[in-house]
Amino acid sequence: MSHHIVEIKDVHHVYPDGTAALRGVSFRITHGESVAIIGANGAGKSTLLLHLNGYLVPTSGEIRIGDTPLTKTTLPEIRRTVGMVFQEPDDQLFMPTVYDDVAFGPYNLGLPGPEVEKRVTGALERVGAGHLVNKPPYHLSGGEKKRVAIATVLSMSPDILVMDEPTSGLDPFARRQLMALLHDFKHTKIFTSHDLDMVLGLCERTIVLHNGEVRADGPTMDIFRDDELLAQCRLEKPFSMQGCPVCGKGA
Repeated sequence: MSHHIVEIKDVHHVYPDGTAALRGVSFRITHGESVAIIGANGAGKSTLLLHLNGYLVPTSGEIRIGDTPLTKTTLPEIRRTVGMVFQEPDDQLFMPTVYDDVAFGPYNLGLPGPEVEKRVTGALERVGAGHLVNKPPYHLSGGEKKRVAIATVLSMSPDILVMDEPTSGLDPFARRQLMALLHDFKHTKIFTSHDLDMVLGLCERTIVLHNGEVRADGPTMDIFRDDELLAQCRLEKPFSMQGCPVCGKGA
């Protein structure tokens, strides 16, 4: 079995205050799939993603990456395979300079200096942030921080890329850059997003969460054509599928 496979089996998560964020979530994502996880605010999307890299532990249920169950023992191995980009870049940037942040992961893999420098340069160039290499992260704009946060994960060369709201805070140009980057990333991609046009453009498959449960899992276009499902889960069609607000004609 490929180590790129992500398998979630009957995962429940209850926060210490008693909030049940996930209620029996199950799905299987195979090598090379590009999968969006969508839902209204509070549906459990971010909670679910944080389980894929071991930042949260299920109250019950099982998570496997390939043949490897996610446990405290296997966590270092799994985090080398699954790269996680958080919704808030400040959660990921903590070093004095952008270079130091992007180099942190490769150095911790024990890579030699020249290889680390090559990875840092390549990752920053891929997100259009090469000119930021010597800047302190706290001097960056929100969009610049987002791009650098993505670079910190790309520098680790993950087999599975997990991203929470990757386009939030990006201007239109940076959004297009990111979409091109994700399109060219040939391994497994899993992300949450309220940017449903991005979902439509990048994901063949979409999973809909509602109140911590999987309400639908199927081809993205089928999901967005299901008006009843979207209404029940407090979602709307991507803008590109909506009718013109002026002339009333369909997309």
